[in-house]
Amino acid sequence: MIREVAVVQAIENDHLEVSTELQTGCGGCAQQSTCGAGIISKAFSDRRATFRVARPDGQFTVGETVELLMPEQALTQASLIIYGVPILTLLAVAIMTQGLLGLSEGVSIVTALVGFAASFVALKRWYQMRDLQVSRLLQVRQLH
Repeated sequence: MIREVAVVQAIENDHLEVSTELQTGCGGCAQQSTCGAGIISKAFSDRRATFRVARPDGQFTVGETVELLMPEQALTQASLIIYGVPILTLLAVAIMTQGLLGLSEGVSIVTALVGFAASFVALKRWYQMRDLQVSRLLQVRQLH
């Protein structure tokens, strides 16, 4: 299970609104002042994500710290989709436009890039529709 600490922002009948601080890839190394990732993480230090999760049984209070749990398999599948679909779309459109349709290389590159961008838009809409299903994968556990 992947674990993340969150703070309860609001309580509804069947949902909790929780907020997590988005972590950067690094944070503990001595090279933060000279590393590009460390400098960027300082520039965007106040990054929070707020979302709704199903409310489990128990008493919750606003401001309480809870732990969110997500199965690793769900994250792996989402990562494969998010990274794989745009790359496969780019390659498929390039192969179809140049190989099958015989269009010029410039047209093939432009249409492949348009397909690449369209796949991001389609994935964003698809994940917005699935947002409730994804939030059901999260388990909330109170920290004592």
